[in-house]
Amino acid sequence: MWPLYAAGFTTAFGAHGIAANLGSEDTVTSLLVLGGLLALYDGAEVVLKPIFGTLADRIGARPVLLGGLVAFALASAVFALADSAAHLWLARLGQGAAASAFSPSASALVARLNPGASHGRAFGSYGFYKSIGYTLGPLLGGGLVWAGGLRLLFVTLAVLAAAVALWAALAVPAVPPLPKTRQTVVDLARRLLDRTFLGPTSALAAATAALSVGVGFLPVSGAVAGLGPPATGAAVSVLALCAAVVQPRTGRALDAGRLTTRTGLLTGLAVTAAGLAAATLPGIAGVLLAAALIGVGTGVITPLGFAALASATPGERMGQTMGAAELGRELGDAGGPLLVAAVATTATLTHGYAALALLLALPPVLSLASASLGRKNAKDAQAGPPDHPAAQ
Repeated sequence: MWPLYAAGFTTAFGAHGIAANLGSEDTVTSLLVLGGLLALYDGAEVVLKPIFGTLADRIGARPVLLGGLVAFALASAVFALADSAAHLWLARLGQGAAASAFSPSASALVARLNPGASHGRAFGSYGFYKSIGYTLGPLLGGGLVWAGGLRLLFVTLAVLAAAVALWAALAVPAVPPLPKTRQTVVDLARRLLDRTFLGPTSALAAATAALSVGVGFLPVSGAVAGLGPPATGAAVSVLALCAAVVQPRTGRALDAGRLTTRTGLLTGLAVTAAGLAAATLPGIAGVLLAAALIGVGTGVITPLGFAALASATPGERMGQTMGAAELGRELGDAGGPLLVAAVATTATLTHGYAALALLLALPPVLSLASASLGRKNAKDAQAGPPDHPAAQ
């Protein structure tokens, strides 16, 4: 399992480490160029993750994992060896495509190498190390860029990915693909539209949307409150650290039966919505409270969502499911900031936070209303009609 945790760390560290420091590169000459470089990585993941997930089911997840890690090392080396604007674009595209291969493959292997009774613990630990990557990415990446420029960061990522690939080749056992029945497009659509897939994936997308908004917009709120870059960076690190701490605990609670998937997902959405609502409060208190609550909420949702998907998916379709779920997360990653930015453009950033908070709070509120209505109907049924002897 440790090489899989390292693969999760690599994709998170690479994504956030570079994204947070692209603005310091001389070849990034405008906000339009910066936005294009950021979108290139995510765009490759949106298109390719379902494809590589399906490929993992066809030939086995281990070869796709190893190939993706090697490709990530090579893509990073492209810019490390030739420091130019054209090679930066090529490296980002290659990194995004490579991450699209080894990220869903790692998730599929986490599910395949652990029995269903321990999926919560396994995905909680996997999410913990990804969150550590998200936390250290901007901080350690910034230190590397300060010491040797963006080129040193790419060198580090190339070496890291190559080392993890070698480790995985030596330690991760071969998990052969399972025999499967023929699946039509209609069968695939029916499975992906089923509640057992849509529910967890929607929650994962919502959590990723809130996480992306927190990382991207809380520094803006911090600057408005008079905080400097170190303080706002610390606030973002609080978010990632809270998510990292909560995920293993949530997974263990699920495996021990102390928490159900439905209750946990709804609670996580409610806490995350509360965090976005806290972001509307003025000053440093609002920023820190928002970071902590968003981190806790997303930390609850992530291992529960993946464990629910793993338990409801046949082993022979695990890669396809994880790839499709990762696609849902990428859409949330892009959609959350777009929603907040669109509302903030027409109103204020506070209204943008509130809009996303209301969207995330909707499932818990509807669930509570449905439960309350069900209890009321059950009570009325026990009481009977007015002329029934039980009502007299």
